[in-house]
This record gives sequence, structure tokens and C-alpha cells, in this order.
Amino acid sequence: MVRHVFTPEQANRTLPLVKRIVGDILEKGRELRALARRPNDAVSVERAPLLEREVRELLAELERIGCSYKDWGFEHGLVDFPGEIDGERVLLCWRSDEAEVSWYHLADTGFAGRVPIPERLLPPRAR
Repeated sequence: MVRHVFTPEQANRTLPLVKRIVGDILEKGRELRALARRPNDAVSVERAPLLEREVRELLAELERIGCSYKDWGFEHGLVDFPGEIDGERVLLCWRSDEAEVSWYHLADTGFAGRVPIPERLLPPRAR
């Protein structure tokens, strides 16, 4: 399956929707983490499977957009968008506390290898 390759501008245009989905993932994921600390609690036993299903559905929604969620600790809401910079396949990278998609990394370097997207490739900022 060929995945969509985003330009930085396209990734940023999807960001309002991605932000809402990631906000829901973080909320439900954090609740799941809290329930996991009480594994024998009746509420946990009943609520956890529902939350797991909801998180899977939200992750699938991100995949349909063409991006993928990378923060399994549900702390920062990391999302990667397949992209290309200067002819090289990269992952445009966004974290939920950032205003826009303005970083990228190679597939094998991950978040730690993030570098800024060249200014010439970013959409003009509103002044």
C-alpha cells in the first residue's frame, strides 16, 4: 500500500483535525494508564476494554489521514507524517504542545534525531 507523502504545508493543513484526534487519544490513553494501576477494580475491568477500543478507533482515524501516532506512554502526543525533504524520504514530526509541523527526522533516527524543516518549505506564518 502506497501511503500519502505530505509536504509540510499539507501536514499543517491537517493539523486542526489531527490535534483533536490526538487530544482524545491522550485523554483516553491517560485514563487507561490510570486504570492499569488498579487492575482488579470493578470499574477498571469494565471501562478498560471500552477505552482500548476507542483508542484503536482513533489511531485508525489518524492512519486514514495518512499519519501515525508514536507516543505509547500517552505523554506528548507524537505524530509522524510521511514526507520528503530535498528528495529524501523523511517523517515530518509534530508533538501536541507544538503550534505547527516544523520538524522532521529520518525513519531510523526517531524523535531524538529531529531537525527543523527548512524555512523555504514551511507555509508563510500569519503576522
